Amino acid sequence: MDTIIAYVDDAAYALRMITPLLANAPTAPPVRWILVGCAPRLSRHVSRWVTESARQSWRGVWARKIFDSLAPLMQGAGDIVITRIAQQPLCDLTESLQNQYRGAKVLDARRPKFGQDLAPVTRQQYQEPTDKMGYAAIVAGAALLIAAD
Repeated sequence: MDTIIAYVDDAAYALRMITPLLANAPTAPPVRWILVGCAPRLSRHVSRWVTESARQSWRGVWARKIFDSLAPLMQGAGDIVITRIAQQPLCDLTESLQNQYRGAKVLDARRPKFGQDLAPVTRQQYQEPTDKMGYAAIVAGAALLIAAD
């Protein structure tokens, strides 16, 4: 049985990446999907006032919404779905899951965010270097366009 570890943080974006893999479901053997929910970070202002148990509860509710929108599609294709919430560095989590499920493939289905680097999910994953000057040029260009109007 093939195993795919999929890191998700947005159901709609992940669905666009996972749907082509499900299209082969009628002819392919069942797949074991391990969905790992990567909850968004709370700002430091919010985290100052929220207890750790409230954060864990919020992560659980958030992850349940994501998993409830993705899991039925996978189970409808005859696949097995296991859900997890990321609570440790993603590289370490990937290594432990690959040790548990030998030969598992990794799919990074997290939505990229402008101005924010996503943590790699494997140690071999290419990290594009951050160009802070590029962001400054975009902002300066936009300000120039507004000022010229």
